[in-house]
Amino acid sequence: MVRHAAAVAVAMCLVPATLFAQSTTFTVVTASANVHKGPSTGSAVVGTAPHGAVLQVTRELGSWVKVSWPRAQDGAGYVNVSWGTIAHRATPGSKRPAGTASAPSSEPRSAAATAVPASSPRAVEQPRVMRPVYVTPASHRLGLGGRMGGSPLGFGATARSWRADRLGVQLDVSRYALTGSGTPARVTAIQIEPSLLYSLPDSVTDYMWVRPYIGAGAALRRHSLSSGTPGAGDSVSANGLGLQTFGGGEMTFASVPQFAISVDLSYHWFRTPVPGFDLGGTGVGVSGHWYLK
Repeated sequence: MVRHAAAVAVAMCLVPATLFAQSTTFTVVTASANVHKGPSTGSAVVGTAPHGAVLQVTRELGSWVKVSWPRAQDGAGYVNVSWGTIAHRATPGSKRPAGTASAPSSEPRSAAATAVPASSPRAVEQPRVMRPVYVTPASHRLGLGGRMGGSPLGFGATARSWRADRLGVQLDVSRYALTGSGTPARVTAIQIEPSLLYSLPDSVTDYMWVRPYIGAGAALRRHSLSSGTPGAGDSVSANGLGLQTFGGGEMTFASVPQFAISVDLSYHWFRTPVPGFDLGGTGVGVSGHWYLK
């Protein structure tokens, strides 16, 4: 048994092994392709690759690829896959086991004998090219979505727009309801909050792009107070104006580049038009935006 095992081990050492190292490239098929700082078209553009440029891919991230870009600060950039094609190539390389030497052949070999047939498993794999999809990805200029939270807690719709100079605007419309402490009275309100945004320096990883921001604006509210007692009369309505300030971060994932989720902490200054109800203070909000362009 020992002699059989030794014979197998010697045979495996004498057989030359062939290694295949796979390289991935990205070829630009559109007129040009922007190379971004992060895996989102809303991130900064660090360069432009012309039509026909072949970029070395270091990582595939769903709808984005990370490519070598020496002109970037960290030597890498991100390109959307809709702007080109991806090719995978296997580069063969022979490796001879240590301690072995090739014995000279006593008979010359012909070229036909040394050629590797096309059907041989050692043949170089042909590149697998993906069919290009000509789609313009969202540029994070205008997003629509929903929002939950604030002060007080409410639910509603939100719209956000960014400019190239880090400035943005936001409009939130939400509805909330409050019940008085120890009384059946109830306040419902429609709140409209226009505000200005400013984007701080962002953070980029292979799978996520985080854009922190701060903002401030007005808070317009239409309140309706009902006594909560049957037969006590109709509700009373009043309008109010307040101020708000907030700060948070918007996160975009490489697998879903058009969607962004935001979390922010806000504070509202508001003169309470209804006694017994606190309509200002600190609040936490969560919103999601689907960027249309």
